[in-house]
Amino acid sequence: EILDEYSIGCGTCGEGLCLLKDILEIHYLEEDLENELISRISHVISPDKSFEFPKRKRKSKGLKEFNYSPPMKKMVDEHVLIKRWLTLIPKVIENIDLDSDEGLEIIYKGISFIRNFADKFHHKKEEDETFKYFNENLDILKVIRNDHVKVRGHVKAMIQAIEDKDRDALTEHLRAYSEILPEHIKKEDEILYPWMDRNLSINQIGQLLSRFNEIDEEYGEAPKNHRDFIERLENHYL
Repeated sequence: EILDEYSIGCGTCGEGLCLLKDILEIHYLEEDLENELISRISHVISPDKSFEFPKRKRKSKGLKEFNYSPPMKKMVDEHVLIKRWLTLIPKVIENIDLDSDEGLEIIYKGISFIRNFADKFHHKKEEDETFKYFNENLDILKVIRNDHVKVRGHVKAMIQAIEDKDRDALTEHLRAYSEILPEHIKKEDEILYPWMDRNLSINQIGQLLSRFNEIDEEYGEAPKNHRDFIERLENHYL
């Protein structure tokens, strides 16, 4: 409850129990709020004792600045397109048509966007490139990976629903997907990426940017094609 008051949503995030030092480092509260939080937690643990905590060495870059490095900015920008797709999902659900070629095309292209842009293109930069610079046992990375696994499960179920002509099942998994992603993106944009930026060296940031540029080249026109699909849907539904 105390953590929730400071907008640290460990209850909803919780893959496991993070160490307090990791919570403080990753969420990076302002110094006065951090001291207040530590004091309140210590009082709950030992109400009759007072503690003096040494000041934690803090880096100059704070969470709320969001001055992303170039590679992190690339991933944040990719999130913008994914959020545009999330905005469209209620209309896609409302107009599901599994009997016409046009209706199936919209669904298949939507699933292609999830699998190929959001997962293979975007998550490749996260899981295969960025995460390798950090301890894979950190709870925040486990949480992010777990979200990715859940999304892949929903996509697999969507494809099965199309084959079964099961509109209700397709609706269920599209909706479940759309409920995971907003909070997932928020965790990355506001917590994970700023924390990573604070801990990556200039050399590592350069390596990431170079690798991201290579991935962009490898995928060629595919990201643009996905963007065009989103724009066509927006023109059609919004």
